[in-house]
Order: sequence, then structure tokens, then C-alpha cells
Amino acid sequence: MIYPENALEKLGFSEIKQLIKAHCMSEMGQNMVDKISFMSNYDQIFKFLNQTSEFKNILTTDQALPIQSFYDIKKIADKTRVEGVFLSEEEFYQVHTSLTTVFAVMFYFEQRKGVYPTLEALFENLPIEKAILKNIETVIDEKGKIKPNASKQLSDLIGAIAKAENEARKKIDQIYKNAQTNNWVADGSLTVREGRICIPLLSENKRKLKGFIHDESASGQTVYIEPEEVFSLNNLVRDLEFDKRREIIRILTELTDKLRPYVPILLQYHGFLTKLDFVRAKALFAIVIDAEMPILNKNPIIKLFNAQHPLLLLANKKVGKLVVPLNILVNEGSRIVLISGPNAGGKSVAMKTIGLLQIMVQAGLLIPAASQSEIGIFKQLFADIGDDQSIESDLSTYSAHLSKMKHFTTFANHKTLLLIDEFGTGTDPLFGGPIAEAVLEVINKKNAYGVITTHYSNLKLFANNTPGLENASMVFDNVNLQPMYMLEMGKPGSSYAFEIAQKIGLSQQVIDLAKNKIGVQQRKMDTMLIDLERDKKDIIDQKIALEKQNRQYKTLLEDNEKLKLYYAENKRNLIRDAKLEAQTIIKNANKLVENTIAEIKEAKADKQTTQTLRANLTTELRNNEVKPEATKPIATETAFKEGDWVKMIDTGNVAQVLEVAKNNVILAFGDLRSVVKLNRVEKISNKEVPKDVKRFAKSGHTESAANFSGEIDIRGQRGDDALYQIEQYFDKAIMFGLGNFKIIHGKGDGILRKLIRNYLKKYPQVNRLEDEHVDRGGDGITYVYLN
Repeated sequence: MIYPENALEKLGFSEIKQLIKAHCMSEMGQNMVDKISFMSNYDQIFKFLNQTSEFKNILTTDQALPIQSFYDIKKIADKTRVEGVFLSEEEFYQVHTSLTTVFAVMFYFEQRKGVYPTLEALFENLPIEKAILKNIETVIDEKGKIKPNASKQLSDLIGAIAKAENEARKKIDQIYKNAQTNNWVADGSLTVREGRICIPLLSENKRKLKGFIHDESASGQTVYIEPEEVFSLNNLVRDLEFDKRREIIRILTELTDKLRPYVPILLQYHGFLTKLDFVRAKALFAIVIDAEMPILNKNPIIKLFNAQHPLLLLANKKVGKLVVPLNILVNEGSRIVLISGPNAGGKSVAMKTIGLLQIMVQAGLLIPAASQSEIGIFKQLFADIGDDQSIESDLSTYSAHLSKMKHFTTFANHKTLLLIDEFGTGTDPLFGGPIAEAVLEVINKKNAYGVITTHYSNLKLFANNTPGLENASMVFDNVNLQPMYMLEMGKPGSSYAFEIAQKIGLSQQVIDLAKNKIGVQQRKMDTMLIDLERDKKDIIDQKIALEKQNRQYKTLLEDNEKLKLYYAENKRNLIRDAKLEAQTIIKNANKLVENTIAEIKEAKADKQTTQTLRANLTTELRNNEVKPEATKPIATETAFKEGDWVKMIDTGNVAQVLEVAKNNVILAFGDLRSVVKLNRVEKISNKEVPKDVKRFAKSGHTESAANFSGEIDIRGQRGDDALYQIEQYFDKAIMFGLGNFKIIHGKGDGILRKLIRNYLKKYPQVNRLEDEHVDRGGDGITYVYLN
């Protein structure tokens, strides 16, 4: 139920329907769009949403659906029902074209069986009667004209007409040439009068040629005569034409009789084409407004992510502007959201966006919001938007508001969504505020849901202290004194009346006088709201910095665990390899000793042979001897100082000394810090340090995550220098776990912007790239979102 009746129009739903109608191919589809209404049946809404979503997928990702042309065959089917009536050639052509489209679409879905289930349900159990097409094709050609061979008699008549016309033409040409020879003819050639070919003769010569005068010129000097010899031939042609027409009517009547039993099926085909056109129009509109199918919930809930007002979105697209997305949650815990904030800050637009998107979903339309958004189903939608004063009904503005409040408090329930704009206005605030608060209390007790905009402080306080109600505000830049059009949940907003008045140039004297006239409590509350907004912003900034530090800490822990596993695995592998090698050496040694003993025995202890065998054994022993490494002098604390370059003895990694403490040294490996024993490092000269290691150290990669800036400014730099800086910054951003950052490159000719974006696209860590909001730099700033 919608109350009042013009609520849909005030929320912009009528305009939405007009935009959808523009995408329809037929009048039948437009008629269906006119019937779109607010529904509350879950299964029906879900079906319509799925149909539109599936058709949108076809339009964006699949081959084109063969639905180029069809006609309103319902009128033709209704005409066919009447006995004795026959369809025209054009009407048979329209039936043939429409049925060809039906069968092509059914074949299209047959090839993709199961891919688009809700669309397939549109023609479920719909019979394929190809006999209709065959019957029409025997009589009507591809241009919608009756075929000359539709019957033998028609073929004979067409041949006879052609023969008679040819004879008549030859005869009149002969007579015309003769008249020209005798100079009887007036200026001009053969002409047609009353459907007959005539010869133009001078008036004084009209008695010289026997025939029938059909016309004369305005001056009376020329008469148009059909020669007597041709008259009978032309009459024959006309009689044959009449016979031909009667035969065509007979054929069309016979064909209509054949079509009559299929009238119920034709109506089914008509319904299918109408629904298809209707769903197609909704899908095309969804593409235009970047709409998605939200999660549908049977219970009342509104959870919107990145939602946009469709009409505002289309208007801004035309002028190249962006719409600030809306995020809001209305659920059992926060059933009524009270939005406050400055004038022209976007309160009404936010409320209308929520209302319009709710109506669109319950009308089976996709909405311009993230697919993770969740929309519940309401049985009733009540709205109080704009001025409904009426001279005829003797209603003032405030009386009209009160009349609606009476309806709201009487009929609202837990399945009702209320949309109220500028709650309580229209009368003295001293009385309007308490009445609005009382109405709000009654509505809340009825467990109704709602989105309400207001400036009244008593309503903000009531919402803050009452379960089921939640304050929200439109974010305002109190430094630059301009609205940000962003909805922030959880706190009321200030009206910023004095700040805005000061910005537009109202004299300070007037502003000071106004400040002195408002109550002390009101002034304190407004100041408190502004201070709260500043404090909240600081807390959010600190929270973001803390989250970055936590991500860095987790990353370091994960890396440490991976290193532990790596070293443990390497240790096991080394021990295993050493044991295998030792076993091999022992086996070889045993064989060598056994062979040596055997050869000594065979030589019967010959001295020379024995010495040779002993020498071979000694040589083999030396080959497997492990030579002790030359011990290097142990480095002392005084051997190193801050800034020295050292190399790890066991790994060869190069690092820079940050601090020396007792037998340990603190090293910097890029952004990583490590404590290492002095005996594990050796000092190296600056020449031995790789250039890339030096460059990484000089680039300032020693900053902490908390101090790491979320933006980099490369304006005025050459392409190579800019890319080098971005590469360094990008590495740090990934290491510190940033979710996003922005690059300030300026606008210019867009060359640097294009170069940077193409460079960043090659990194798999980059999720997407977007322009900054047009009010904050537009395409002069690129936002980089990381995975």
C-alpha cells in the first residue's frame, strides 16, 4: 500500500517508468511498463528481479538475442476469431515476422538450456507450431505480398492481365504514332486519366479519332481521348483485375480459416513477445544506470552500499559529474534513521534515494547500488514529501502535514516504511518540535521503519536516547564550509546556520545579533555537534593509522613464521644430504680397504707394491678430508659505527648499521630491522655496496607505517622520474598494508595520468583505478585501490 497516492510521483518513480518505456520496442511493452507497481510478494519480486538480471547478462556478456522486430498480433488474433473475416497480406506478414522472432528466441535459449532459468520460464510449455509459418509461406512472400503462384487460377489471371495490357499498349502506341504523323497531337506524350491511358489531342482534331473523352485541359485546347480500339482491351484488363482481386480474397479467406484454430496459441506468442520486450527494456535501463540485483530479504531491512539516485546519476552523467554514493543500514536495531545536517547538504536527496530504490526493488527493477546491498520487503510505504497545501480542500501546508501524520500514527506497523522530509516544519518551532517528537514516539512504539530528515534539536536528542532510533548526519567540511554529500551514521549533524551565513557574506553584525538571540543551551548543543564532528574525524584518522600498523605487524609475523619453516626445512635437508654423503664415503672407503688388502695378499707383501697401495689409500683419504675454514678475527664493538655498510657472512646480504650494542649490531635491511651478533658480519667499503641497495636506503624507506602518507605528489616531474618515485612509493604502500592511496599528477594534457595508469595496471596487487571526486580534483588525481 502506498500513501498518499502521489508518493511514487514525488519520489521520481513516474520518471523512472518513462525512461524504461523509451527502451521498449513495441506499444505492448510500453503498456506493461505503465502497469509496473509496488509489490509485496517475495516470490513475484524475486522472479522479476532475476528475469531482469539474466537479460542484463545477455546484453552485456552473451550473443545478441534475435528480437529485432515483432508486431501486436493480439489485434490480428482477435480479428481472426470472427468467421468470414479475412486478414490482409500485411497482417499475415506481421504474424509471420512475429512468429519467426518467437521461434528464434526459443532456439536461442534452447542452445543455452539452464543458463537463464527465469527467462526460460517465460515460454515454458509454449508449443512450437511451425505449421502456421508454412501455411503463410505458401501464400505470402518475404516482402509481405501475395505470391503469383498462390493458386493456379491466380497465376492464370496474372498471365492474362499481362497479355491484355501488352496488347492494349501496342495498340495505343500505334494509334498515337499515327496521330502524331497527322499532327493531331497536342504537346506532350501519352498520359493517364481516370486510370486509363489516353492520347492528348488538339480540340479541333477530337472528331478525327474515334474514342472516349476522359478529360480536357483547363484552357479547353487539349482533350484526352481513349481510342475506341483500346477501350475494349482496357475494359478486359479491368475485368481481369477484378477477377484477380476476388481470387486473392478467396485465397486470404482460406488462409485465415487455416489460421483460426491457432488463435489461442497466437495469443500465447503475443504474451511471450510482450513480456520479452518488457524485460528487455528494464535490462537496458539497468545498464544505463549501472544497476545491480541486490540481495532480497523477506524481512524488513535496508542495507545499501554505494547507492546512487538513478535520476541524479543520469543528470550528472550528461555534465560529466559524479554522484557521491550512499551507505546506510536500517534494521531491527536501528529502525528509524533521523538525518540532520546543513541546508543543501543532501538530506532530502539521501532520503529520496532510499525511498526510490526501495520502490524500484519492490517493483522488480534493478538498482544502482553494490550487489552486496540487501533490501527487505515492506507491506506499506508512507511518505510526507514537499508541500501538499490545497485551496480546494482548505488545507494549509502544516494542516496537510498533520493530516498525513494522523494516517501514519493510525495505520503504521512493523511492515511499514515511512519517508518524512523536514519533519515538524510548517508551524511555530516551539510547538512543531514537540508535536513531531510525539508523532515519532508513537511511530517507534508501533515498530515501524523509516528515514526522516529534520533540523529540530529535540528530535536529535530523542533519537539519541530512544532504542530503535538512530541519528545520522550529512558530512560537512567545516573548514571550507561546504557540504560533502556523504551520509554518516551514528551522530546528529549541525545545521551550520551561522557558518553558512558567514560564508555567503551576511554581515558580522547580523550574525552576532542572531547568536545573542538564540538560547544558551541551543548554542552549546550546536557547538558540541561541531566539536564532535571534528573529534570523530581525528579518531577515524588515528584508527586508520593503527590499522595500518596492525597490518604491518601481522605481515612481519607471517614473514617470520615462513622464514622459520624455511630454515627448519633447509636444516633437515642438509642433515639428510650429509648423512647420505657420509654413508657413500664410508662404503667407498670399505671397498678401497678391502681391495687394498686383497691386492697386498696377491702380491705376497711385496714392499714396492705395498707402498704404492698405501699411497693410493692416503690420496683417497685426502680427497675426502674437510679442510677447516680460516678463522677470521672476531669483530669488536669499536670496529663498527652507525652508517657503516656490512655484509652477512653466512648469507652475503648487505645491510647498513643503525646502532652497535655490546656484542650485537642493529642492521637495516631496507625497511626491515634486525639484531645480529658481531661475529656474523664483516665490514665492507662503500664501493662494494650495490647501487640499488644504496638508492633504496637514500629514498627514505625508514619511515614508520604510522607516519607514512596516503598520497604522493608528482606534479611537474618528467615521466621516468615520476614512475621511479611511484615504484618506490608503491613498494612501501604494499609493505605497510595500505588499502588505497592517491597520486596527485595534475590535469594538463593527461599524458602523465595515462602513463601512470598504464604502468600501475601491470601490477596484480592493483584492484582498480579511479578519478578523485570532481569537487576535489577530478581527473587530476588518481585513486589507487589495492587488493
